[in-house]
Amino acid sequence: MRVLFDTNVLVAAFATEGLCARLLMRANRREFDLSVSLAIREEFKRVLNAKIGLSPEETETALTLLDETAKAVDPAKQNIRVGGVLQDESDHIILEAALAFRAEFIVTGDRELLDLKDFRGIKIVAPREFELLFE
Repeated sequence: MRVLFDTNVLVAAFATEGLCARLLMRANRREFDLSVSLAIREEFKRVLNAKIGLSPEETETALTLLDETAKAVDPAKQNIRVGGVLQDESDHIILEAALAFRAEFIVTGDRELLDLKDFRGIKIVAPREFELLFE
């Protein structure tokens, strides 16, 4: 199963010990294939520093774990561009990365993405709904 986590799921996985952290552990155990793009990785790093307030060392540890867990994709190298689908243009990086990875699922807490439910055959689900696939 090929999966892409939105930045908000990745941040929640590192900021709390809840559901998103458990999902990241599943990815680390290779229960499914997780992907991240450079743009998502950069946004993740920025949020950890600016909004969560992690130290540079803690941020580097989080990035190392993410790099060990997720396969990197580059939508630009595949000439994948998405626009006009979402109100928040910055969220198109999630759709682009999912297409580049040929993801089956996007896991997100973002209401606008969740309202799509599906994008070009990629199911868009909340973390709780994704976790139910393993029960």
